[in-house]
Amino acid sequence: MVRRADFLAANRGRRAPMPGFVLLVRERGDGDPAMRYGITVTKKVGGAVIRNRMKRRFRVLARELLPTLGIAGADHVLIGRDGGIERDFSLLHAELTKALGKIMTRPIDPPRDPSRRKGKPQRQPRMEPNRAPGQ
Repeated sequence: MVRRADFLAANRGRRAPMPGFVLLVRERGDGDPAMRYGITVTKKVGGAVIRNRMKRRFRVLARELLPTLGIAGADHVLIGRDGGIERDFSLLHAELTKALGKIMTRPIDPPRDPSRRKGKPQRQPRMEPNRAPGQ
């Protein structure tokens, strides 16, 4: 996955937080059985060298585990967490296996109705009282 819109759409899917990363999974529903994955690591985690090292580790994990444990026709996103780079690779492997298992057991989220929006209702603009000129 490379488009920002795909990452934002995956954020509305199911999530499985783990100590080293957060796994997001969203079924696309387009009839294509291909599994896609994306990786993101923010600057909060560290400099470019650390972020790239973490992404390389996630790439290896995704290529190893997603073909067997992933959901067909879904987007999988791994978001790196602060302590993820220090974690042992075998521990990350076990955590991703556990996260994919958790995702598989959760029910599929029903599609959201776009007409129902969360948040505060729109405020009506205040009307200023009529004032005489020069006041």
